Amino acid sequence: MISLCPSLPCPKHPEMDFLSTPFDDDKLREECGIFGVYNHESAAALVALGLHALQHRGQEACGIISSNGQKLFARHELGLVSDTFANENIIDQLHGAHAIGHVRYATTGETARRNIQPLMAEMAFGSFAVAHNGNLTNALTIRQTLVKQGSIFQSSTDTETIIHLMATHQNSSVVDRLIASLNQIEGAYSLICLTDDAMIGVRDPYGVRPLMLGKLDDSFVLASESCALDIIGATYVRDVEPGELVVISQTGLQSFTPFQKKPHRFCVFEYIYFARPDSMVEGRSVYAIRKAIGRELAIEAPVDADMVVPVPDSGVPSAIGFAQQIGLPFDLGIIRNHYVGRTFIEPTDRIRHLGVKLKHNPNRSYIQGKRVILVDDSIVRGTTSKKIVEMVRAAGARQVHMRISSPPTRHSCFYGIDTPEKEKLLAHIHSVDDMAKLIGVDSLAFISLDGLYRATGEAMRNTNAPQFCDACFSGDYPIALTDMTTCQTSAALPLKRLA
Repeated sequence: MISLCPSLPCPKHPEMDFLSTPFDDDKLREECGIFGVYNHESAAALVALGLHALQHRGQEACGIISSNGQKLFARHELGLVSDTFANENIIDQLHGAHAIGHVRYATTGETARRNIQPLMAEMAFGSFAVAHNGNLTNALTIRQTLVKQGSIFQSSTDTETIIHLMATHQNSSVVDRLIASLNQIEGAYSLICLTDDAMIGVRDPYGVRPLMLGKLDDSFVLASESCALDIIGATYVRDVEPGELVVISQTGLQSFTPFQKKPHRFCVFEYIYFARPDSMVEGRSVYAIRKAIGRELAIEAPVDADMVVPVPDSGVPSAIGFAQQIGLPFDLGIIRNHYVGRTFIEPTDRIRHLGVKLKHNPNRSYIQGKRVILVDDSIVRGTTSKKIVEMVRAAGARQVHMRISSPPTRHSCFYGIDTPEKEKLLAHIHSVDDMAKLIGVDSLAFISLDGLYRATGEAMRNTNAPQFCDACFSGDYPIALTDMTTCQTSAALPLKRLA
């Protein structure tokens, strides 16, 4: 669920520049997390807990919509889940035994209430709400057609395209309308939808984004990750399969496979960084895979040093695996301050250079005089990596080496991850040796793409049929980038400013 223009800032669409927002730090960002509960007297409260467990997938806005079987009730707020839904009075206003929720990371589009999900509409068949994780790669193209036909959009998110498509179809049932609409959609999506009396879950045919099914006594649960099932005491049942649509109602669960079968291309970056380490995703332990990545990285790129230090927090599991494999001590040579929020201080030029120190501080007594191996999950623009290295050297490290538990990020993602345009990706414009000089390390190495696949349990990457979506590393995009092509080849599109 991101920008309507996939290459911002786009010279052919200057009216869309307002959608572009700079990173607050040098990490890739997941777009959102989704969660739903069907048939539980405390549905809204359980959804709030589930969203809290998924907070790492989006921190700028959250929303819950509930149903009492006859009517939908909604609450959307900017900020963290705990800022809004810890209030019992608010939860009490979300009536009914069914509810769905969404946490959003606002990479593009206004950080405004109209873009907060789940989105909701009243249609000929009744009420309908949808929460979306992913990105539709032909939403701009479809939107133009719908606007010409008279559709009036209320948000600047791609998700709203689904609602308008459903409204235009004449099929009798909600499920048939949704299937017909998704057959016109390209891109990566996991959706949880809510009607007056049913909950629907669906994954795109490539299965790029995660979605799983759980049970809590007689209640059904849908979630982006298993950690959200754990927090409410639900039992993991299975993943929703790529291209599968499940309908949960008073008659139970029905499963449909209405879309053309595609090769499975689950996002490999979920294992590297996005998913919480205590989650099971696609049947694999995220923590175990991250440790395996570290071991593989140590086999591929060993270095003579005194200690292994993770860049907290995402580098910790891989650093443990690296240290175990290479036989060096693992130490917390960098301590992270977990109480610094994104809006702790106004990011003026005068204090912006202090940003890393607000979040990280060297454990000087352990680092001083040592040859240090820093392990991190990725390098995007390199700005934070450079500051971390400078900080470790200033603390007295004799040598600083860096090992990265993903291959070089050379390409932008258009399937639900916030990445800069590729010209701003350090690995796209520099060799690894040049990156090492720019960051200021004595040596730099990334895990290979084959090594990454081995760490996930695959023998290696099958170049003819990759088992994952690894486009940000390989440039191999499995799903058509229709809107991207339109931006590059057409004259300026007649799309008005949306803010």
